[in-house]
Amino acid sequence: MDVTINGCRLNVEVLGPEDGPVLIAHHGGGGIGSLAEPKATFGPLSDRFRVVVFDARGCGMSEGIPPYSHEQWAADVDGLRQWIGAEKIVVAGGSYGGFIALEYAVRYPEHVSAIILRDTSADGSNLELAFENARNQDRVEIDWERFNRYWHGEVHDDADLKQLWSELIPLYDYEYDPVKSAAAVEAGIYRHEAHNWCFQHNWGAYDLKDALPSVTVPTLVTVGRRDWVTPVSSSETIASLMPNAELVVFERSGHSPQVEERELFQQTMREFIDRAVPVGTPA
Repeated sequence: MDVTINGCRLNVEVLGPEDGPVLIAHHGGGGIGSLAEPKATFGPLSDRFRVVVFDARGCGMSEGIPPYSHEQWAADVDGLRQWIGAEKIVVAGGSYGGFIALEYAVRYPEHVSAIILRDTSADGSNLELAFENARNQDRVEIDWERFNRYWHGEVHDDADLKQLWSELIPLYDYEYDPVKSAAAVEAGIYRHEAHNWCFQHNWGAYDLKDALPSVTVPTLVTVGRRDWVTPVSSSETIASLMPNAELVVFERSGHSPQVEERELFQQTMREFIDRAVPVGTPA
């Protein structure tokens, strides 16, 4: 459905019982992500949660109205919270969506009951590690001019973004399956304006480390052991700074344990959420 939040039309899906506690999940990949990923990951929780997934402004099928800043994307999450009628929410996000989940928890702590993070970072330092990991891998030969254009927000158009992403995607999985990766590339929706904004405007200022000790709600921090772009050390930093965080490392995953070890990920997430938001918690 289309919902106008903060003056921008967003593509939104709502799953689960109307009287369930609310979980709002932000997709990853600013400019390459959509609600499909969080719907697959968090949709199973709709047996007792009101799960809200959406295409962020400038992403997927949503309207493209700048700014595509962390502040604006977090404000849009809060707009969805108000629209759905929840006082408190579980906020979730993976990869770039984890940046926004953390941003939301820092800016709107009174409206957060728990946090679920997957393969993310508390600041932009993971990009230095990612470049090092890319140099040290032997899975694919990297065209460094194109690699740098992607990570510096110098993408020409949507078709260019799709092509650059197709060259990077082999790095993401624990075990590379070219057929599966090609299908994932074709299934994507590419919005180069939002992607470029992330790296031209957001990245240099992103650092929530000093604020995280004040976020005291239960937090699940998950990461794949072979994540090249937001490595285990990034999640360890988050877990060490947040007083009520627990870290789970998925040993046979890259950047997407929610896919690569789906059954274990679902079990881990459900065990956490049952502790953090017990059955009977009001909407």
